[in-house]
Amino acid sequence: MKAVFCEKLGTPDDLVVREIDPPGAPGPRQLKVWLNARGVAFTDVLMVAGEYQVKPSLPFIVGGEGAGVVTEVGESVRGFSVGDRVLCPGGCVEQVLVDQSRATLLPDTVGFDAAAAFRANYATGLYGLQRGRLKKGETLLVHGAAGGVGLAAVDLGKYLGATVIATASTEEKRRVALEMGADHAIDYTGGFRDQVKALTGDRGADVIYDPVGGNVFDESMRCIAPFGRILIVGFTSGRPALAKTNHLLIKDAELIGFTIGALSRHDPEWAARNNAELLSLLAAGSIRPYISHRLPLAETARALNLIRARKVIGKAVITSY
Repeated sequence: MKAVFCEKLGTPDDLVVREIDPPGAPGPRQLKVWLNARGVAFTDVLMVAGEYQVKPSLPFIVGGEGAGVVTEVGESVRGFSVGDRVLCPGGCVEQVLVDQSRATLLPDTVGFDAAAAFRANYATGLYGLQRGRLKKGETLLVHGAAGGVGLAAVDLGKYLGATVIATASTEEKRRVALEMGADHAIDYTGGFRDQVKALTGDRGADVIYDPVGGNVFDESMRCIAPFGRILIVGFTSGRPALAKTNHLLIKDAELIGFTIGALSRHDPEWAARNNAELLSLLAAGSIRPYISHRLPLAETARALNLIRARKVIGKAVITSY
């Protein structure tokens, strides 16, 4: 079977597609899954470059999200059968063995592409907005709103009843943010404080969702509402910002950092509740992951280069067709 390996740290162009032996028979509590779709993200670009917090040993298979069909089950498996459609840890490989505890049955209304595209981004978005205590009627400002975690926050912010202001760098990205439910979409490349203040009657944003950092964070401090909360999601600008505590003091504001990995480690029950809620929302059509690119397994490097070049809107999915 085919698998996409990172054998040395560098750029996506350094990735290699290799033929490897398929996994053997599943263990007592394992499933063997043929993957139909795999989600890739900016974190995969960082891992390939050796710049992510988690640094797997070389060589490693790229990616981590997947959805597919169960082809074999272990003797002690309960609740899964051959032919079941599942969401599971994946990666850019054709078949995987997974523990049954890490697989989730897919509702009939959820396709493989959507399943592979939603979990990491939407889990990050929901947990972040929970940490930010976003309330119905508040204003949510989402930076990098056309990226995976940004667009998920737009979608979830509208579901939770907020007025959403999305920022993005191109007209196409702003159009997609509006299609996903944003009430306003603004170009933040030339500054955004005045536009946010004008849209909020000079009050500012109650919750600011910031996966960009750098100068964007600095300006966000100038348009946060009294008692506002800034969520530190990541640093796609390449520069973590340095918060000035005197500004937080004057604004009666809060700065909240979070990672979805820490939630799973420190409070797995909370993470499980969120995952169940998100899958239910996806099945009901209450949230809808946006996929701008679908590419075959052999073009995984191209998918990561598109992410790196900021060409992907929402999610890129690696397919088996």
